[in-house]
Amino acid sequence: MSPLFPALAARSQRPALRFGDRTLTHAELAYAAGSLARTLTGERRVAVWATPTLGTAVGVVAALLAGVPVVPVNPRSGEKELAHIVADSAPTLVLAEPGVALPPALAALARADATADAPRDGTGDATGALPEPSPEAPALIVYTSGTTGPPKGAVLPRRALTATLDALEDAWQWTADDVLVHALPLFHVHGLILGILGPLRRGGSVTHLGRFDTAGVTRELSSGATMLFGVPTMYHRIAEALADDPALAEALAGARLLVSGSAALPVHDHRRIAAATGRRVVERYGMTETLMNTSVRADGEPRAGTVGVPLRGVELRLVDEAGAAIAAYDGESVGEIQVRGPNLFTEYLNRPDATEAAFTDGWFRTGDMAIRDPDGYVRIVGRKATDLIKSGGYKIGAGEIENVLLEHPGVREAAVTGEPDPDLGERIVAWIVPARPETPPTEKELADHVAGQLAAHKRPRTVRYLEALPRNDMGKIMKRALHG
Repeated sequence: MSPLFPALAARSQRPALRFGDRTLTHAELAYAAGSLARTLTGERRVAVWATPTLGTAVGVVAALLAGVPVVPVNPRSGEKELAHIVADSAPTLVLAEPGVALPPALAALARADATADAPRDGTGDATGALPEPSPEAPALIVYTSGTTGPPKGAVLPRRALTATLDALEDAWQWTADDVLVHALPLFHVHGLILGILGPLRRGGSVTHLGRFDTAGVTRELSSGATMLFGVPTMYHRIAEALADDPALAEALAGARLLVSGSAALPVHDHRRIAAATGRRVVERYGMTETLMNTSVRADGEPRAGTVGVPLRGVELRLVDEAGAAIAAYDGESVGEIQVRGPNLFTEYLNRPDATEAAFTDGWFRTGDMAIRDPDGYVRIVGRKATDLIKSGGYKIGAGEIENVLLEHPGVREAAVTGEPDPDLGERIVAWIVPARPETPPTEKELADHVAGQLAAHKRPRTVRYLEALPRNDMGKIMKRALHG
């Protein structure tokens, strides 16, 4: 059975991980993670206190080498949420950087330090002595955001990791020569699986900035990094900085691939980055339960506002409210995305009811609403629960309205929701963070702006002004927190 990390097994001397001034080659990582893996053998599950550090990466790799399921824990979790995750997943051990103080829910567990100690010549223990687990064996248990109740633990098997990372190798032409830079959290699939395990599987390297700033992006992309992974909030800050930062524009222009995910990147930020750098940002679409489903390909058209086409091995369909498949690729028909393939999770831990409800005839029900262009490109218009607005007999996706609002020069941030209306069923409400709070655009101005670019029935009927939109750790807007 082929190893999850071939470059570790081959004891490659190429750089693998860099966090600040701490660096490990693949051979050194093989020693550090392999040594720790031997102490983990036989554990039922291990929690990892997932700070953006080298120790976190070593700890996760060690558990994967040992075949022990990993539960990444968000260091910013609240006490109640953390207690639920620990009780639900029942880890027998917690891994953390040496010297880090853990909260009570984790401090009660046995602890092992995730260290990056390794002989500088790369000699020492070999990972080849560790048997490769079955492709169906659980690799990670990643907890969802819990927007509809307590967080659920999605059990991700090893084949889901390899299927997604190998499909992205194909879509992004990802090789061992690529150097990735990112500053994403390591408790989520984007930052951990794509951002850390992805480069390790390819035999390439990753530099983690610790925390995002445009100076770090400029420095790394100007020093040999070829790829940047980020979320829309990061790319928005990049777009804002470009006009006054020619070094940043030059660094981005030299990158091979710029990837955005975890939420939709507004079209106006796409355009600003492309205009300043000549590079277009590639978007992809995935979920905790499915890992990656679609992406704009590196050799395809990087069309703003789309998440590309299904990845190799992924089947994707749209269904209407009755559950019937929508055959039309007409750029108009809105349906819920359903997917199936080797990239999917196996179950929600301890929740057979939720697992059963998540599937229909083998297809995973994502809850995301989309349309498909004639050439198969997928355009996500929002979540079924919060972003599909039924107004005046029309089904309207909030995402397309948000993109148009963000093109207005007086709008810095925008979110669109639906609220009950006795005449329309639901009325469209725009939540606006003005570019200039002292002179915000008027409600009529914004309604006319939308009606001038979209159908008139898609214009907002109500506008509410905020200082900032509520967002989670990944930069996603928390629409359930928006109410009149």
